Amino acid sequence: MIDLGKYAGTVLGAYGVTIVLLCGLVWVTLRKGARMRRRLEEQERRMGRNG
Repeated sequence: MIDLGKYAGTVLGAYGVTIVLLCGLVWVTLRKGARMRRRLEEQERRMGRNG
């Protein structure tokens, strides 16, 4: 293992938190994008547009 010195726990913890937050942000973005796509398709269907 690479020697990270006495701050290894802090550095690895910061990396871990960053990875979790980035994954959460991607997940929320994809979920909202899918929801908006469904809403747009519903609206276009109500307006009589074919896509």
